[in-house]
Amino acid sequence: AFLLLTVVGCALGTATAAACGCGLDPWLALVATALAVLAHAAGNVLNDLHDARNGADAANTEGISPFTGGSRLIQNGRVSERDTADLAQGLLLFLVPAGLLLAVKTGGGVLLLGMAGLLLAWAYSAPPLKLMSRGLGELAVALVWFLVVIGADYVQRRQFFVIPASAALGFALMVAALLLINGFPDARADARVGKRTLAVRLGPTGAAGLYAGLVVSAHAWLVLSVGLLIPPLEALWGLVSLPFSLGATWLLWRHRHQTERLQPALALTVAATLLHGLGMAAGFALLARLH
Repeated sequence: AFLLLTVVGCALGTATAAACGCGLDPWLALVATALAVLAHAAGNVLNDLHDARNGADAANTEGISPFTGGSRLIQNGRVSERDTADLAQGLLLFLVPAGLLLAVKTGGGVLLLGMAGLLLAWAYSAPPLKLMSRGLGELAVALVWFLVVIGADYVQRRQFFVIPASAALGFALMVAALLLINGFPDARADARVGKRTLAVRLGPTGAAGLYAGLVVSAHAWLVLSVGLLIPPLEALWGLVSLPFSLGATWLLWRHRHQTERLQPALALTVAATLLHGLGMAAGFALLARLH
């Protein structure tokens, strides 16, 4: 279900390009979205593989399905670590030439963005970098989804521009908050195997405070950027996510020491993240239609 984040990110980037009068090539948008979703899937598979190897998923008995704790396909004996490694390798072997073909069609910027995204997806969980274990996982995923929005815009626009970067920043902050709250139920298991995520490093109170800062910053940035005349006024449709974020923040703070009671906060965070991106995309799409 988290693959929807990438679909929404691509929709947002496509809409920013269309709203700026750059036109819309639906087939290129579909191809770019499909490749981005496959890259996200490859990152998920790599994460499952390395969480099996480091023992984090096996040690996790407090995850809240389907939000946290990994897919547990390896732990439940449905696939082996070898199967998982082969799937990740197969996805990557497909993505590299497919990305090259897309770059030939749309420009070299796509190649740079794709390579950076795949590098971050690998570095997130794989040794020696293991960014998630160093408290850098949230930063890594924020960068990845920032690049998703930029890349979807670039496919249509064929150049980099400030408006998609502005929209991407708020969406990236929301994705970082989603990863952070997902770390709460997994924190005890992660700590036992040396996986020092931000939820482990900061503890429940510190991590809940950071979560609040991220979601407030995402919405505040949207208002500020519109005030600075970077994105158009229609982008403020992204504020539709604010009540969901505030509700999740209150629930997280209230139950930060009772992770088994965080499922509503997790669901609200997922909804807020998707709605933030969809709201902005809808505003940009409306502006494109008016043009």
